[in-house]
Amino acid sequence: MSSLSESAAGAWPPRESYSSVVRLGLLARLEAERERWALWLPVGFGLGVGGYFGLGQEPPGWLGVAGLLLALSLAWLARRWPGFFVAALALVVLTAGFGAAQLRTALVAAPVLQERLGPVWLRGQAIEVEPRGRGLRITLRHIKLAWLAPEETPARVRVTVANGGEKIRPGDWLRLRAILRPPPGPAAPGAFDFARQAYFKRLGGVGFALGRPLRIEPPGPMDQSVVTRWTSAWRLWWSAQRYRIARRIMAALPGEAGAVAAALMTGVRGAIPEQVMQAMRDSGLAHLLAISGLHVGLVAGLLFFGLRALLALIPRLALFYPIKKWAAVAAAAGALSYLLLTGATVPTQRAFLMVGLVLLAVVLDRSALTLRLVAWAALAVLAVAPESLLSASFQMSFAAVTALVAGYEVLRDRRARLFAERGLATRLSLYFSGVGLTSVIAGLATAPFAVYHFNRIAWFGLAANMLAVPVMALWIMPWAIVAFILMPFGAEGLALAPMGWGIDAVLWAAAWVAAWPGAVSIVPAMPVQGLVLVALGGTWLCLWRGPWRLYGLAAILGGGLLIPLATPPDVLASGDGKLFGLRTPDGEVILSSAKVRRFEAETWRRRLGGTKAAVWPRTGESAGGRLSCDPLGCIYRARGQIVALVQDSRALLDDCALATVVISREPLRRGQCKGSRVVIDRFDLWRHGGHALWLSEAGVRIETVGARRGVRPWVPQRRWK
Repeated sequence: MSSLSESAAGAWPPRESYSSVVRLGLLARLEAERERWALWLPVGFGLGVGGYFGLGQEPPGWLGVAGLLLALSLAWLARRWPGFFVAALALVVLTAGFGAAQLRTALVAAPVLQERLGPVWLRGQAIEVEPRGRGLRITLRHIKLAWLAPEETPARVRVTVANGGEKIRPGDWLRLRAILRPPPGPAAPGAFDFARQAYFKRLGGVGFALGRPLRIEPPGPMDQSVVTRWTSAWRLWWSAQRYRIARRIMAALPGEAGAVAAALMTGVRGAIPEQVMQAMRDSGLAHLLAISGLHVGLVAGLLFFGLRALLALIPRLALFYPIKKWAAVAAAAGALSYLLLTGATVPTQRAFLMVGLVLLAVVLDRSALTLRLVAWAALAVLAVAPESLLSASFQMSFAAVTALVAGYEVLRDRRARLFAERGLATRLSLYFSGVGLTSVIAGLATAPFAVYHFNRIAWFGLAANMLAVPVMALWIMPWAIVAFILMPFGAEGLALAPMGWGIDAVLWAAAWVAAWPGAVSIVPAMPVQGLVLVALGGTWLCLWRGPWRLYGLAAILGGGLLIPLATPPDVLASGDGKLFGLRTPDGEVILSSAKVRRFEAETWRRRLGGTKAAVWPRTGESAGGRLSCDPLGCIYRARGQIVALVQDSRALLDDCALATVVISREPLRRGQCKGSRVVIDRFDLWRHGGHALWLSEAGVRIETVGARRGVRPWVPQRRWK
């Protein structure tokens, strides 16, 4: 008995608690994966960025710098204790991300319109000109606006020109009459915030032109530094080339194929018809229209292998010179030109950084594609533009590439054995199986982000990608490169014609798959907590190597379970009171109008999980008798609550006595509606933005756009004048 006790004591020392054993085991696992620690740098940096943007109030300007200095001091003091030192370094990375986001917000600060303005005369220089289905969308800088002082004038505005803009080019100075308004905020609490995106583009107003814009002579020289003038001229030149090439492509290849070709070669997507975009979304092929790693990788790869093959035809060069490195340098230059030509979006930046590092590895005779490469690319993008963390393009792009590199890292040796000494037929079958596996991995990695941002799941994306991706890789993009090469000679039409055949095949596949029954599902809005859990769980699964990586599946599962558990609001009201929306207990989405606030209406439908939205009758009943309307307003009964949606103040006397919730598009006097527990009038909607209400037997829960956005530089603060 005593020997058993002694052996037990040796196996489990009584002096060590269970928490100590767990801590030692965790430290041992971390030590075993020391070479993977660097992969977590962009994760910690991104958490700091996310912490900044998650604040409800703008922090003091000194907070980011003070936090970083404090973290660095702690790291210096803890340098002799490895565990504390690693924790302090993590805090340094976290505070660096917070500080970078705060600094970026300060650097891009520019005036934003606070209210609707116009019709007003506007003067400025066009820096971006994008063809639309009808007319043009023009972004202008060096703005001069009537009725506004220079310190209140936005740095940039964007206007839509319906006619008369055919001859406008980037760099032209224009004078036009327009109606402008502040960049719109979210259509509902938690929805996409265009105003925040516009703030970081220094876009202070949007609107539309009245009549034709007039081209005018440039004003006198600007008060700018030499570097600023050079950088501005350089960007303007690339914008002009982008527009010119897009026009030439659509002239040589008219119709839908030409619009898609222009999008693939220049990133200009405004001319693609909406029905084509819808089919691409519903079939899971929308990623083919966004310039990303696929396109940049194909351009660089085709240039690299093509040029290397041509140089190999010259024996003296092949035998005595490093033609592989020459081809890598040329491919990097081509990828850089493609990046600048397509507008340098976040996915394109990420793709170029990765491709550039791969080609640099070729030049230096080093290993190429690794997760470390992905991590440095993510850190570089976040350091330059921290706000990109919140964009769907950044999230989906890095989720897909991280999952793909991690997945193929596991399968690398097995794939090498499969491809070794195989015949052509076997290699082709392995290629198509690789396309399928890539689509599955990328689809699973990006699905949570597609649900969060777009409220949709394309169930047959694998089938569509199996049909479209080989055509894109083996036919469309090679002809695109040939078209670029022929363009200086005016012969791009020779390559655009066969390129159009491939595009027609892809569009046919998209329309065919999108028409399958149940091709797409619309799901209610996903809570941000669920997205964070899925993202962290997926990161944990991909970045570690040991068996403990599987713990990430628990976080992914937990985040996914929040989707069905999330309850969409029962009632929605727009910020101006012109649109109301209901989600009945049966899941039906009903709107007050199909003609006003169409963008908000479409956003509501998706976030409420409705495949379509009905319009309630002007008079009569609907929704199984729960909704009854007359010309003055409607009464809605659900979950023990009675909601009055008031269109005309003459209905207030009766509605205030009957309803527990009153939402009025008309302003109310203090104490005018005493009978109701919850009263929301025109002033509340104007001050706090759109409202969302959850009804229950116990009461009513309310969220507003204003409360979710907080007091931030990109949020206009409504005050009484």
